[in-house]
Parts: sequence; structure tokens; C-alpha cells
Amino acid sequence: MLIRFSKMHGLGNDFVIIERLSQTVRLQSQHIQRIADRHLGIGCDQVILIEPPIYPDADFFYKNFNANGLEIGQCGNGARCAARFVYEQGLIPKTQLVADCISGRVHFNIEDEGQVTVNMGPARLRPSEIPFKAESQALRYELNVDGAKIEMAAVSMGNPHAVLQVADVHAAPVLELGAKISHHSRFPEQANVGFMEVKSREHIRLRVYERAAGETLACGTGACAAVVAGQLWGLLNHQVRVEFIHGSLLIEWKGGNSPIYMTGPSHLSFFGKIFLNF
Repeated sequence: MLIRFSKMHGLGNDFVIIERLSQTVRLQSQHIQRIADRHLGIGCDQVILIEPPIYPDADFFYKNFNANGLEIGQCGNGARCAARFVYEQGLIPKTQLVADCISGRVHFNIEDEGQVTVNMGPARLRPSEIPFKAESQALRYELNVDGAKIEMAAVSMGNPHAVLQVADVHAAPVLELGAKISHHSRFPEQANVGFMEVKSREHIRLRVYERAAGETLACGTGACAAVVAGQLWGLLNHQVRVEFIHGSLLIEWKGGNSPIYMTGPSHLSFFGKIFLNF
């Protein structure tokens, strides 16, 4: 099976984009794993499939898969790359796009210089919607990790997030503690874990441990979740610059059920073809 693909990234969070609008592709979990493998395949944090729309008022449907081959609900950096891909390749030559994924509907606006603004919808804070095991909704939860009490927020942006505030993001134990929180029994579907350093009311630094991927260079939904947590804790304003290793995202949220807007870059690395034979 010979497949055309594009390799793209948002602030270093990298993706293999495969469109099923002009080619016939049938992928199973083992194919996704091979594509994502950085030694045996192309290598990426996630694989994104772009498909024809299910509903007539949408432009396309997309699916997000982690490197382990399992489908996930949403990926902010991947969503921006998907939108820019269909626009720049002339598949859907519109600067305002509407797409669906398993987490719901997403609206995009293609900006200049590789920037894309995404309406990520509202944050979900009820424990049952995240999902997170808790007796009631709270601004902060205590999580027992190896006998230590960790204070965190729990937020869903179409995928579950834990957010911790740290004094120095560079010194944070992202790999060790992130893995333990991600696999904690109170997160039945695992979680992405954000380590947030607040620099000012309009600027944070963030590192994220992503479920089934480990630490990634950037995480769009993680940026949204961190800003939500920071606002709920009274630490941040409505518009915040979220700084990662290779650049920043601009996140805007006015609280409550209002949508979260994320603006950031998307870049094409290369085109290619891969032959999969199982």
C-alpha cells in the first residue's frame, strides 16, 4: 500500500498528515504505529487522517491518532496543521474552514505568515466529562502520588488534562511525575499533564507530558487547559501568551462557557510517500 503524506509541525509538535479526499487509504492500528515510529517509519507525535465531511455544512472530517495507534479526541497543534494543509494544497481553498472530529465541531481562520486561529470550543470542567474521578467539581484537586499530595486542576479540551503550577518549568520533573499522573487511577482514560510557570498575568511557560507520547515540544490543547486553570485560580488575564521551547501560542478565553481561541503557527516540513506492507 503506497500512501502520499505530508509532514508538518506546530512549534515542534509534529504530525504526519494523510488525506483521504483524493486517495484511497485504509489504515489499521499497526499501520499508524509504523508510520509514527521514528526509527522504522516516518516519525511523529501523532498521525492525522483528513476525510470527507460527514455533515453537509462542514468542509472536512479529521481523526487524530497517537503514536501507539489509538485515536484521541483532539489535538490543537494538529488541528491547525490540518486546516493549513487542506487550504494550501487547494483541497478546500477557503480561509474560513469548518471541520468535525470525534470531540465535536471546530472552526478555523487561516491567517497570514503560517498562523491559524482555532475556535476550540468551551472547556469542560465537570469530572464526568473529563473524565476524572472526583465526588464533585472543584477548582483544585489533590492527587496522591507515591504518598505525596499533588495539587492540580482537571480540564477537558476534547482530551483530559491535569495542570500543575510550578516555580520553574525547566526544573519540573515532567517525565517522571508526568507519567505517574497521566496513568493515575483517577484518570480512567489517562491524561495529558501540563507543568505551568506563571511569568505574568499575560505570559506563562509550559511543558506537557502527553499520554502515550511522553513529553512533546508543544501541546495546543495543553496550552488551552493551562490558561483555563490559571484564570480559574485568579492568576491570568483573558489573553495569555503560552511559551514553549520553539515559540508561543496566543490563547484567549473570557471564562464560563465562552469558546477558547488559539492562534499559532503551522509549518510544512516535507512531502513524501511511504509503502506499508503487512
